[in-house]
Formats: sequence, structure tokens, C-alpha cells
Amino acid sequence: MSSVPLPAREPNPTNAAPVWPITASTGVSVPLTANCGQPNREDGVCCKELKADERTLIDPDVYFSVIGLSDGLTVPFALTAGLSSLGESRLVVLGGVAELIAGAISMGIGGFLASQSERDHYRYLRNQTAARVVRSCDGEMEREVAEVLVPVGVDEKTCRSVAQCLREVEMQAHAGGHPRDEETALRWSGDVGITAFLLKFGLGMEEVPDRRLYISAFTIGMGYLIGGLIPLMPYFFIPRAHIALIYSCIVTGVILLIFGAVKSHVTGAGIGAMGYVYGAFSTLLVGGIAAGASFGIVKLLEG
Repeated sequence: MSSVPLPAREPNPTNAAPVWPITASTGVSVPLTANCGQPNREDGVCCKELKADERTLIDPDVYFSVIGLSDGLTVPFALTAGLSSLGESRLVVLGGVAELIAGAISMGIGGFLASQSERDHYRYLRNQTAARVVRSCDGEMEREVAEVLVPVGVDEKTCRSVAQCLREVEMQAHAGGHPRDEETALRWSGDVGITAFLLKFGLGMEEVPDRRLYISAFTIGMGYLIGGLIPLMPYFFIPRAHIALIYSCIVTGVILLIFGAVKSHVTGAGIGAMGYVYGAFSTLLVGGIAAGASFGIVKLLEG
């Protein structure tokens, strides 16, 4: 059998993966992942490389770390500020350390249970949806696929084709079949087919791996513990609580400003200088209000 030549490659000054233009006239079927309609950009950047400029959602590990650090910087800071009205740093340290340990354990358990609930709920819906797909007719599956795709501009004819393709893929996967086109690089498991499509794009759900339970518990618990140690540190070295409170406010205030700016960058909220400024000062404001309220309530109860 004689080999069929691929279309000529376009110049690729960026040393990225080679692409062939969609308009290639050689008659050869070019892999979809290699198609590019604008291979001759002045900046030499392929369309596929433009995704590097996009801001993606933060990783779940970072997400739970942000929650833990945020609570750790706010709650223990408010507690130590309230206990500072008692006058002795020793009482502040004892109460703060007890709260830190209990809070870190509580936050870790909360992160574990939250991820566990999400995992169990996804598995329940996956089993229910898979059973319903098997029992349902083609028309019902086409309607459900259309409910997801029509609102974003896909016509009904394409929706029917997508539903038919997804259902065929799922039936092949359940029957132990093999992919028709190896270049699609699909993983033949539970994450392909019409069930996975309805769960991911219809309900916005993805499977939570088992290791995520323990990672979530560790990151949120350690984040709380590390964040909570910051406002407590001055009380270890200064015996008078009122003086230690001043240093604690200064140190925690600076850390809250930095943390707010970093959080804005990580979450994508920091668009321009004002975005970072808003994130920094809003985080500082929340921590300051919590600390001031705690200090004032304890003073009020002391009479």
C-alpha cells in the first residue's frame, strides 16, 4: 500500500506542535487537533496557543487553601483581639492555641465531609443517569442533549447528530468495544458517552477522586492553622496583651493586605491595579470588623 503524503507544514517559529491549515487542498484528512485556520499570524502564534492567555478556574487544592487561610487569619485574629481586653498574654495564648487546634480539626473534617458528599452525590446521579439512558428512546436523549446545546446556539440537526454519536459511544463502551478512530484519544471509561455529557454539561458535575477527600481535609486544616498562627505570634513574646495586640494588628493587617491581593490574582478578580487594591482592602476590612466587634463585645461584657 502506497503512503499518502500529509499537507506541507507551515513555518513554526515558536517550536510548538506542528499544525496544518484547514484550507489545505491536498485531500488528506488532517487530524482535527492539528487544524488551524490562521497559521500565518504576524506574531507567529497558532490559534491553539491563544488558550495560554486565558485565566482558568483555580485548582481545588488552592481553593481549600484560600478558605483555610482566610478563616485562619480572621477568626483567631478576632478571638485574640477579644481576649486581649483581659490584660494577660498568657490567657490569650492558651485560648488562641486551643481555638487553633479545634478550628483546624473542624475545618479539616468539614473539607473531608464536603468532598465526600460531592463524590457520593455524583456517583448516585451517574448510576441513575446511566440507567435512564439505557431505558430511554433516542428521541428523549436527543431532547436532553438539545436542552444543553440549543441555548448556546447549536441547531437541532447538529444536536441529533451529537446525541446519536454520544449514545453510540456509550453503548460501545458498555459492550467492551474499541474506538473507531484512535486519534480521538478518548479514554474508554465512565467519562465518555451521553451519561458523562449530561452530567458535566447539563448538571455541571464531575467525579471527585477519592484522594481529593484527604487532600481537601489537609489543605483546609493546615491553611487554617498556619493563618491562625500569624495574629497569635506577638503574644508569645510580649507579656502585656494590650501591647501585643498592637503588634498583632500591624502584622495581621499587612498579611491580610497581601493575602487579599494574592487571592484576587489567583481567582481572576484582580483585573488592573484597582482590582488588586479592592481585594486587599476588602479582606483587611472584613478582618478588622471581626476583630473590632470581638474586642468591643468582650469589653462590654466586662462592664
